Amino acid sequence: MRSRNPVFSRRGFSRDNGYAGFNAAPQAGGPAVATQGNPYAQGTQGTPYAQPAGNPYAQNPYAQQDQQYGAPPQAPVTAGRMTMDDVVIRTASTLGVLVVTAALAWALLPVDDANIGRSIGFGIGAAVIGMVLALVQSFKRKASPALILTYAAFEGVFLGVISSVVDNRIADGAAMQAVIGTMAVFAGVLIAYKAGWIRVNRRFYGFVMAAALGFVFLMMVNLMFAVFGGGDGLGFRSGTLGVVFGIVGIILGACFLAMDFKQVEDGLAYGAPREEAWLAAFGLTLTLVWLYLEFLRLIAILNSSD
Repeated sequence: MRSRNPVFSRRGFSRDNGYAGFNAAPQAGGPAVATQGNPYAQGTQGTPYAQPAGNPYAQNPYAQQDQQYGAPPQAPVTAGRMTMDDVVIRTASTLGVLVVTAALAWALLPVDDANIGRSIGFGIGAAVIGMVLALVQSFKRKASPALILTYAAFEGVFLGVISSVVDNRIADGAAMQAVIGTMAVFAGVLIAYKAGWIRVNRRFYGFVMAAALGFVFLMMVNLMFAVFGGGDGLGFRSGTLGVVFGIVGIILGACFLAMDFKQVEDGLAYGAPREEAWLAAFGLTLTLVWLYLEFLRLIAILNSSD
């Protein structure tokens, strides 16, 4: 059973039977992709063009010949299929909305002593709305571009406020350092993934999900102790423990990126519908936001301990 949490549910192109088809049996000539429960999988009865299970997106009557001769699975040559350009454009659009609203929040919501309470209130409100929108999209079986872009807009407001607070009141230049750190991790994971140094498989997915669940559970416990007991709770977000957990959070974000790349790769290989590019953009945006916040928090902890 897959999580519907927008952090844990890495929106793969097989939605019901495991991440990115890890529950499917391998097919000759190509990677395994699940078809049970997949809304795009073609049936095997009632149509003269029924495809083997190796390609859940196949609608090309000649794709079966490729499977018989052991050739790598080919995306069907038809209109309306996801391409790398689709993923890049939609991801850029989503991140563009997020960056614009973050910049506006930074400029229009000052964090000086007279206004910090109001600005933080706006930021927390935007974060709650963004979380709700992300959950709604996670429960939807199809991508909603308007919902994803609206999520990015509210998430940008939150990031703009929290970045301004850290940058102006805790660590000068922290926001830019967090951006550079996030970009560096993205580039590093992409290079490692393309080089084959990172192999995203069923075991990798299970390990990362278990680690992420444990990580978030500890953070929630720490937050509860901080709210009801005061101070820094159990100390998981301050001092030496805070640095350790910050590094763990960044490592988890890097693992999420690798899984996002696997989803995109599978979608391109098997001819996913074009609207799936919005889900890829949504997943990448969630991961990059996670990474940025972990870097920002780690920088704040390091500077507050000086």
